[in-house]
Amino acid sequence: MYDTSDFRNGLKIEYQGDPFIIVEFQHVKPGKGNQFTRTKIKNLITGRVLDPTFKSGEKVGKPDIEEKDMQYLYKEGEHFACMDMVTYDQVVVDKDAVADQAKWLKENDNVSVLFWNGRAITLEVEKHVVLNITECEPGIKGDTAQGATKPATLETGAVVNVPLFVNEGENIKVDTRTGQYIERVSS
Repeated sequence: MYDTSDFRNGLKIEYQGDPFIIVEFQHVKPGKGNQFTRTKIKNLITGRVLDPTFKSGEKVGKPDIEEKDMQYLYKEGEHFACMDMVTYDQVVVDKDAVADQAKWLKENDNVSVLFWNGRAITLEVEKHVVLNITECEPGIKGDTAQGATKPATLETGAVVNVPLFVNEGENIKVDTRTGQYIERVSS
């Protein structure tokens, strides 16, 4: 069990029977009355955000959560197959757990899978991935307008805005949290 004094950003708690992560919290000491803690918590399964208030000293559950580093193997219909890097066990992750991370997934990539009560609930790719551009308009020589971009389709199907000098067939580094181009990467 966690006490309100244990709260910190990123702490995973169990609230109303579901796993949540604390996004923000604030301990409040009013001039009159008891202390309390305002929180903003995000459901790890549905993504829903709640703003509960806890009395000072109130306890919340500690969820049965395990995070494993795994390797993404392949997609089979609505499911994604991953392999545990230590035991070599294969796990099937549902498309709901993968969500919008699927557009960055490439076979043999390292991923982090979060399990709650033995069930995979989220899959996250690394913060930066290197992907190949499969479709992109060619750059025009001398077109160096400051900050101008064009859409590029990557090998995973994701579309990212890239600078005009980037061409089809090149590898680029992308920030998976924002979906933004970072830099060109030599092969």
